[in-house]
Amino acid sequence: MAEEFVNRPLLDLVSYARRGPYQRLSPAQIEQIRRTVGRSPEVMLKVLTYAGATTSQVRRHIDYISRNGEVELELDNGQLPGETAGTELVQDWDLDVPAVGSAEAVARGDNRTPRLVHKLVFSMPQGTPPDSVLQAVRTFAREEFALKHRYVMALHTDEPHPHVHVVVKAISEQGVRLNIRKATLRGWRSAFAAHLRLAGVDANATGSSCRLVALQSSIPRRPRNAARSAC
Repeated sequence: MAEEFVNRPLLDLVSYARRGPYQRLSPAQIEQIRRTVGRSPEVMLKVLTYAGATTSQVRRHIDYISRNGEVELELDNGQLPGETAGTELVQDWDLDVPAVGSAEAVARGDNRTPRLVHKLVFSMPQGTPPDSVLQAVRTFAREEFALKHRYVMALHTDEPHPHVHVVVKAISEQGVRLNIRKATLRGWRSAFAAHLRLAGVDANATGSSCRLVALQSSIPRRPRNAARSAC
């Protein structure tokens, strides 16, 4: 056994060294760090968790995002009349039909009412062109939900920050329920930001922890013997 090491150098620093913790960054990662350090506008995506379990709640929310017919709604297969949008959508999406699996949930003792729709809000800071925000959300929804989950959207410009409300049917046309998890939201935010950049809008989608690390790494290091500031 000892003969194997006779002809080896005293310090073999290469052969069995463990791989270091730093990996080569991809061009996409480098570009995201550049946007973060440059403080590119961060996209916002909210999931409204209240009032989406009954048909009456869905109707009221559709009336709200359409401002009772004053704001144009955009459906996945065209436009929806403003005044009766909520009622027509509930009927068209068969939301008044008991969802598959509801009886099984009751049998298991789960008294929670299954969610009929998911309510999303995509927004950008003040000064972002509203049409670009709508186009980015339109492209995102088409790529994410088309031919699977029915959806409707509305652009709101009555506040400083342009935002788009999207209502997505929770059960797909194939009978699969949409479950929104943290990883789902991260992917959606990244896709939304990418579509905005394709539309010519500077946008970024960085998690809060990653954003903090990137910003801290951009701060010049203080010389080792520099005096501490009194803050």
